[in-house]
Amino acid sequence: MPKNKLQKQEILRDLDNKIKKSTSIIFATFDGLGVKENEDLRHNLKTEKGEYYVSKKTLLDLAFKNEKIDGLNIKNFPGKVAAVFAYEDQISPVKAVFNFKKDNKDKIDFVGGILDGKFINKDEVESLAKLPSRLELYGKLLGSLRSPVSGFVNVLSGNLRGLATVLKAIANNKN
Repeated sequence: MPKNKLQKQEILRDLDNKIKKSTSIIFATFDGLGVKENEDLRHNLKTEKGEYYVSKKTLLDLAFKNEKIDGLNIKNFPGKVAAVFAYEDQISPVKAVFNFKKDNKDKIDFVGGILDGKFINKDEVESLAKLPSRLELYGKLLGSLRSPVSGFVNVLSGNLRGLATVLKAIANNKN
């Protein structure tokens, strides 16, 4: 059933709020997804502080016209288009869609996105999805910071181990 003008204005206000709150946005075609798969994807994104939003391309295009992002033309995207809004971590929702895409081949695909106010193409979105998560990066940083300290402790304990080995060898020779 077609939407009336008031409903469309409400959708545009809602989209405008979502755009302002989001840290990154990706666009995906979802022609092959069924209702159950859409619900699974929505649930996955909710746990990653993201949102899966489906609307007509003309309404999405109108909502993004105010943002004045070079290269973004939603009407030219193929098929049905959904917007995935990331509200906290810029990458987690993208990774969630990427992992969902692995399990549901040919049913969902990236077509582009917006990161730091700039349009990024499909390949850049996929590259973003392959980056380690924020927690993984924190873990690597912590490991890098800890490694010199643990190496220093191992060097110091090596001297003590060597002394203990020498003392034990002397004790064995006296017996």
